[in-house]
Amino acid sequence: MRGRDLVGFVNDAKQRVAQVPVPPGIELAWGGQFENFQRANERLMMLVPVALGIIAVMLYLSYRSVLLTMCTLLSLPFALGGGLVSLFARGMPFSIPAMVGFIALAGVAVMSGVVLTTRLLDSGDEGSPEARVREAASSAFRPTISTALVAALGFIPMAIAKSAGAEVQRPLATVVIGGLLVGVVGSVLAMPAMLVLVMRRRARLAKPPVAPAEPGAAPTAESTTDGPPDASPPDASPPAESPPDLAPSH
Repeated sequence: MRGRDLVGFVNDAKQRVAQVPVPPGIELAWGGQFENFQRANERLMMLVPVALGIIAVMLYLSYRSVLLTMCTLLSLPFALGGGLVSLFARGMPFSIPAMVGFIALAGVAVMSGVVLTTRLLDSGDEGSPEARVREAASSAFRPTISTALVAALGFIPMAIAKSAGAEVQRPLATVVIGGLLVGVVGSVLAMPAMLVLVMRRRARLAKPPVAPAEPGAAPTAESTTDGPPDASPPDASPPAESPPDLAPSH
C-alpha cells in the first residue's frame, strides 16, 4: 500500500480476490477511504459541469455575445490539458485533490481571458480590428502573466511537500501549476487570433446596408442628354428665300 494510490491498490485487490472462491450467500464490499472516495467522486462529477456552466452564463451576461463568451473560455482547454500533462509527468493518479485543483484552475484561467476581452471592449470602435486586438493584448499581457506567476509560485511549496497531508497537497498544486503555465501560453497565442475574427464579423454586421434603387425612378438629366448642357439643338429648317423682283425695267 505504501507509495501507491488508493484506487490502484483497490483495483489490484479486487482482481486477486476475484480468483478466490466465495461461498454462496457471502457478498464483498469495499469501504473505508475507498468508499469515501467514490462518494466524493460522484459529487464532483456533478459539480464540475455546474461550475463551468455558471462561469459561461456570467460571461454571457457580461458581454451579451456568444462568440465573445466562447473566446474567453478558450483558455480552459489549454489549462486543463496542461494540468493533465503535469499529473502524467509526475506519475500521479487522477484523484479527488487533483479534481479540486482543476476547479480552481478553471477560475484562474478564465480570469486571464476576461482581462483581455474587457480591455478590447473598452478600446472603442476606432481603428481596425487587428490594431484594436493588438493594443488590448499588449495592455493585458502584464496582468495576465503576473496573475499566473503569483498563483504558480504560491503553490510550489505544496507541490514539493513531503510531510503529513502531502498526498492531498501535491496533486492539487501540480494541476494548478502545470495548467497555469500551459494555459497562459496557449491563451496569449490563440485568443487574440480568435478575437480578431470575432471583431471582423462584428464590424461587417455593424455596417448599414446599401438601399437599392427604386424600379420606377425617373432618370436624371445627365443620363438623357448626350451633348453639353448649354448646347442648343440644331435648326433643321432651310433658310427662307426672298421672292424675285417682277417690276418692268425702264
